[in-house]
Amino acid sequence: MALLILRISLAAAIVETGCYGRNSSFAPVILLASAVQSVLLGLGLLTPIASMAACVFELASLFTAGHSDEHFIALSCLNAVAITFLGPGAYSCDARLFGRREIVLPSGVRPDRS
Repeated sequence: MALLILRISLAAAIVETGCYGRNSSFAPVILLASAVQSVLLGLGLLTPIASMAACVFELASLFTAGHSDEHFIALSCLNAVAITFLGPGAYSCDARLFGRREIVLPSGVRPDRS
């Protein structure tokens, strides 16, 4: 559930960033990209790809749209990177489509069971 909340909070941050660049000549493209990324993250579909695209989108908005809140962008990028490494989670379309992954350790390595 915590990963689901993290995905939804990043989706909301992406929409907020997309709405900030309304005065740009690329405003329709920015709004469409932010909406698509937010829907993908909210559903948990293609989560690693969507979250890395979100990180790139956030950084691009910092430099092109002149977003004035650098701290917000930095935190959004860190959230996107965290979601990329964590994956979609149990409550996602990816988990339903592809199943849950099992971590397989190399031979000779035993997990600590203490």
